[in-house]
Amino acid sequence: MAAARPVVSVFDAKSGSKGEAVALPAVFTAPIRNDVVSFVHTNISKNKRQAYAVAFEAGHQTSAESWGTGRAVSRIPRVAGGGTHRSGQGAFGNMCRGGRMFAPTRQWRRWQRRVNQGQRRFAIASALAASAVPALVMARGHDVEDVTELPLVLDNAETVTKTKEAVAILERFGAYDDVLRSKNSRKVRTGKGKMRNRRYTQRKGPLVVYAEDNGIAKAFRNLSGVDTCHVDRLNLLDLAPGGHVGRFVIWTKAAFDRLDALYGTYSKPSEEKTGFSLPRPTMTTADLARVINSNEVQEVLRPAVTGRTYAPRKKNPLKNWGTMLKLNPYAIVQRRNELKSAKLAARRKQPAARKLQSRGFYLSVISDDALTPAEALAASTGGVGGGAGAGAGAGAN
Repeated sequence: MAAARPVVSVFDAKSGSKGEAVALPAVFTAPIRNDVVSFVHTNISKNKRQAYAVAFEAGHQTSAESWGTGRAVSRIPRVAGGGTHRSGQGAFGNMCRGGRMFAPTRQWRRWQRRVNQGQRRFAIASALAASAVPALVMARGHDVEDVTELPLVLDNAETVTKTKEAVAILERFGAYDDVLRSKNSRKVRTGKGKMRNRRYTQRKGPLVVYAEDNGIAKAFRNLSGVDTCHVDRLNLLDLAPGGHVGRFVIWTKAAFDRLDALYGTYSKPSEEKTGFSLPRPTMTTADLARVINSNEVQEVLRPAVTGRTYAPRKKNPLKNWGTMLKLNPYAIVQRRNELKSAKLAARRKQPAARKLQSRGFYLSVISDDALTPAEALAASTGGVGGGAGAGAGAGAN
């Protein structure tokens, strides 16, 4: 996504009137590569770091020696001597009071990073292209709803020398709201950084780019959040603070006219950067749906396949009853007969326990003694002949 406007309006900084329109420099149509910008910003932002380290002998400035084994204490070195609390205490180790830290920091760490010149130029071109897209500028947090036009190009602005004149220019074109947003965002930093000469945090405001400093740098430098930069020394740290593209940039006309000579166009290379040509986008048209649905593409495509038939899914007839009936319609009759036969067999097969229970009840009823069915059944099994004869005789009388 890049700016695709053919011309840009130039406004008079002191009167606010619209002047002539100038062609949009080709660098504003460069591909916006967030990955390249983030990588370059991460590496070049390390180049302003200062080396730090703990003292080389910290934690080792004592005469300590391990007691060895056999004394039921750990083998950490211990302070020699006696007569004080310090004697016998552990020393040197990172777990000891007064000992060194784990992996002490050293000054010979690789603090700076070298970034290829081509990558740096690519990142700056991407950041410049993003600064001309209002959606990306607003997404970064800048208050540009009332700004007349993006990119904002002003004429007769480099001769401004007073801050009140700079404020009047920003208010005239609706850019002062972003300055107030930055000024009101000044907060005390959370954490220990507030004790390390970075007490406050603040959002970034507009970036004013000029070609010749006739007082413009002094006029804008006292405005909170506003940065100034010469067009020949554009820096990614200013164009994409934090590695996020979309900085609100205010251009002077002279600086805007210098961009084609600095970064070149797609038809000619840069005049001042040796061997540099603008990066070309992988896709000329980023609207992929429009490319696919165009007449040129659709004419060479084969027609879409319709009415596609699929092989039926095979089902197991032993588990699927519907499939079984399709293969063997007589299976339902067989199944009904099986169920009917099983029901009859269940009726005929009375459990033996049920028969014994019935016989015990019968014997308890015909017995002269008051016996329970279980007792009557036990008596009958003990003397089956006598009991049966007695019962029969009693029944006859």
